[in-house]
Amino acid sequence: MDNTSPPTSVLLATTNEILLDDLLRLAAAASITPVVEPDLVGVRRRWHSCSLVVVGRDLAEPLARAQPAARPGVVVVGSVLDGDDLYRCAFDVGADAVLRLPDDESVLAGKLADAVDGAVRTALTLAFVGGCGGAGATTLASAVAVFGNRRGFRTMLIDGDPLGGGIELALGIERDPGDRWPKLLNASGRVSAAALRSALPSVDGLAVLSWDQSDVTVLPPDTMSSVIGAAQRSSDLVVVDLPRRADPAVEEGFIRAAATLLVVPCDVRSVAAAKRFVGPLRAVAGDLRVVARESRPHGLSAADVATHLSLPLATTVGLERDLPTAMDQGRFDPRPRGPLAKAATNLLDLFTLRQSTAA
Repeated sequence: MDNTSPPTSVLLATTNEILLDDLLRLAAAASITPVVEPDLVGVRRRWHSCSLVVVGRDLAEPLARAQPAARPGVVVVGSVLDGDDLYRCAFDVGADAVLRLPDDESVLAGKLADAVDGAVRTALTLAFVGGCGGAGATTLASAVAVFGNRRGFRTMLIDGDPLGGGIELALGIERDPGDRWPKLLNASGRVSAAALRSALPSVDGLAVLSWDQSDVTVLPPDTMSSVIGAAQRSSDLVVVDLPRRADPAVEEGFIRAAATLLVVPCDVRSVAAAKRFVGPLRAVAGDLRVVARESRPHGLSAADVATHLSLPLATTVGLERDLPTAMDQGRFDPRPRGPLAKAATNLLDLFTLRQSTAA
């Protein structure tokens, strides 16, 4: 293979069958089918063609004597019983890291997941929550995800509210194949970003994680953290719709978001309800802003809403009267120049997700 070809796989280089069993177990957990080479000829042939090279202690010293070309993504793996000469071998090979099993299994699992995920993205993560019931946070979150996807950004929409109406119902994909939250309840630690995205249903390329009709109503916080982390590694934009309740998993969603948008209708009762929620929300949301939603004629102004809540105003959103009926029919298609599209566009621009910066 041409040395200029892009890395495509993981190479495990060892003659130690016990070590190889451990490495294959970790690779399987990361959904990787690695290339295994038990001799130097095979290792040197594939040296530049693999995204990650894991070299066992048994081959590290002879490999060093062969003076391989310097490259990133090389790890030397030994056991907790190996001495300090393991570091000398790693230095001679040009390794990025020295790992000792079983103590460093989690570190190696992370490197394997990075290898299968490819280039790590830095996703903008926005959390949406209603300041009161029926505020329209889910609708706005869906709009931001849809219009972000239309701009060419790799986008994932996550429904974090098991007791909500279900984002996938509004998008009309409730019968589409793919994983939902209950399938991911045992997810923890490092979740493969590529495997997650490929397992989810999608709408025109927009990956959606929502709920099925099971009785699952609570997520472990580790699951929320791992799944959002995987989404962030495979996306440019992650949109999370979260409920108004104190829950460790919900709090994890707010913590992992770059900004939280509190959607509040422009009326006195809604602002009063939102004000009670702002205090607890500040404790977990790093960048908290308000989106003022028009509710009825002669209501409060958007500036009044922001002032009463002591929050910066991110944008306003008007009523799109024909959208609720369309959503009930499984069609989420805001008018390109309608109030929802305008609000979504304003938010994408506010956080600098412009068309020209899409990868």
